[in-house]
Amino acid sequence: MFPAQALAEAMLARGWRVKLSTDDRGARYAGGFPAAVQVEKVGSATFSRGGIGAKLAVPFRIAGGVLGAVLALLRDKPAVVVGFGGYPTIPALSAAFLLRRPRMIHEQNGILGRVNQLFAPRVDRVACGTWPTVLPDGVEGIPTGNPVRATVRERAAAPYIPPGDYPMSVVVIGGSQGARILSDVVPAAFALLSDTLRANLRVAHQARDEDAERAAAAYAAAGIHAEIAPFFTDIPRRLSEAQLVISRSGASSVADISVIGRPSILIPYAAATGDHQTANARGLAEAGAAVVIPEKLLDPATLAGHMAAILDAPQAAETMAQNALAQGRPDATERLVALVEDLAGDLA
Repeated sequence: MFPAQALAEAMLARGWRVKLSTDDRGARYAGGFPAAVQVEKVGSATFSRGGIGAKLAVPFRIAGGVLGAVLALLRDKPAVVVGFGGYPTIPALSAAFLLRRPRMIHEQNGILGRVNQLFAPRVDRVACGTWPTVLPDGVEGIPTGNPVRATVRERAAAPYIPPGDYPMSVVVIGGSQGARILSDVVPAAFALLSDTLRANLRVAHQARDEDAERAAAAYAAAGIHAEIAPFFTDIPRRLSEAQLVISRSGASSVADISVIGRPSILIPYAAATGDHQTANARGLAEAGAAVVIPEKLLDPATLAGHMAAILDAPQAAETMAQNALAQGRPDATERLVALVEDLAGDLA
């Protein structure tokens, strides 16, 4: 929902009228949208939830949602319809296709989600938040980047202090509420570092409540000062002050790391649909900005070796930071706005 919200805010600022078309579930996550955005609920459904009865009802719920969206588009006649993936976008994009309204999609990840795969050949523009993005044959993507929060843009290209013989910060983030494997492996990896490195390290580790006590004990045993919480409200500040980031490779995390410009060790979530987190990490890895460790190969010794290789090599770490920054797209929202306005001008 965040890229949609960012686009909505920017379009409103430029004098556009914006409506959010989503289902009941999507509407529950629309609280951050400006009050000027009208939320229009349409029916939609997915085959991945519910019992057999719910699955049998899916085509009928989607058909009803498409009909409702068609009536809404006939009434509103939008200049452009933009989809951001997920089954709640099916009705509006289907209606736009049937009525031949200008339409585009934005994909956050390096591999299209199922709904965006369906619509990619049937829209006028495909905006890609992660580059490169795996696309169907014959479909051309336009790299725009993923919109980042204002607090991230404020820290964009913050000066990087390379590792040295002084207090250093490492940030460990694993999705919205931490990742159990990171809480198990990362503290154990820190314990394998040299005494000199460990004496200088300060760690901010995002961990689930049920994992926090175990992780805290492991850090304490290694003699490392660690701040552990299920959620940090000031991640942009912490990233800007970090010498190293250890993270999952969700699209938003990769975008934040790139825009601020920090060396990272990325551990893609193995169960991500289509292994899209590996695809998300590819750009930073190929640019020499990140080390990628597949989850099946993650163990304390492997992780400690990569951490030491970065933290013991200031010049290499600084090069990684600059390479990350080169991949950042702090103007992603503006790029999306330009695509929308070009599409409205070309096809309206």
